[in-house]
Amino acid sequence: VLLYLIIFVLICFFLPVIFTPQSKNTAKTIENEEENKNIEIEQVTKSTYDYKNYKEITLYHTSTKKTEKVPLDEYLYLLRCQQVLKKKHLKLRQLWQEHILCIKYKIVNGKHKGDNADICDSASCCQAWISKEDRLAKWNEKERDSNWNKIVNAVNNTQGKIITYKGNVINAFFHSNSGGKTESPINVWGGSNYPYLQAVQTDGEDAYSQYKSEIIIKKDELVKKIKEKHRDFEIDFSKKDCIKVKEYTEGNRVKTIQIGNLELSGVEVRNILSLRSANFKFSIEGDNIKFEVIGYGHGVGMSQTGADSLAKQGKNFEEIIKHYYTGVDIVDM
Repeated sequence: VLLYLIIFVLICFFLPVIFTPQSKNTAKTIENEEENKNIEIEQVTKSTYDYKNYKEITLYHTSTKKTEKVPLDEYLYLLRCQQVLKKKHLKLRQLWQEHILCIKYKIVNGKHKGDNADICDSASCCQAWISKEDRLAKWNEKERDSNWNKIVNAVNNTQGKIITYKGNVINAFFHSNSGGKTESPINVWGGSNYPYLQAVQTDGEDAYSQYKSEIIIKKDELVKKIKEKHRDFEIDFSKKDCIKVKEYTEGNRVKTIQIGNLELSGVEVRNILSLRSANFKFSIEGDNIKFEVIGYGHGVGMSQTGADSLAKQGKNFEEIIKHYYTGVDIVDM
């Protein structure tokens, strides 16, 4: 399960980015598990794949304002995902999955702006990058060699593999927890749907802490937040249907909702009120409005907790990829 899931996330999220022409088209923790007590140190497999024109990444270091040519494999080894490294007890399959998933949006939308670089080492701009020494220091001393070797092996064992749909590399969107069913991108961002991004179900996501949340907001605070975006907003809370869901998406999220004199999308309400997802219910209780939320993230593409759940059920990396990305192929470059 461990090796399959590590291979899965590497094929799914990083290699497609490197080998896809840059485009301008259009996450967070997995439930902690008990730390492995018996750590087995595995041997490192050698890197043998010839990337031809893609052997190096031009990396811009924000601290020194200088660029550096970094071998592709070394860049993969030393990517940093801060929220993962803070989770000291995550099993490695989860750590590596989170780690790779963090980079997709930062890279796929185009090269680093300026500085003649492919990417920079800033998390606020592109993707954080860390030295090997600093990376090892983030782990328990007993786990360092094991974790490092597994990451190296994961990179080496997935060389030359990409995911395609009808011959084109896919845009592998991802999120934290789907709430049990993913979403079509047209219901989140509008525009055209991706045929390989269909709404699919995943069992077992309710076992994770990201599955369910709630917030309670004062009525006047809700009015203030909405008026920051819509100055003409008005609402009469004495009316029974002052807030009413009008339509749901195929992924069970709020598509449109009437709030006072405004008809808003569920996605906009999620953003205005900082809800974890657009799959929510509400209730008005005195001066408060309670929102009960299912899932975490936009819901498009692969669910991180869902993939973890499928791996625990015995699914291999190819089965997980094809579950979340409909009709795709895993091919050699």
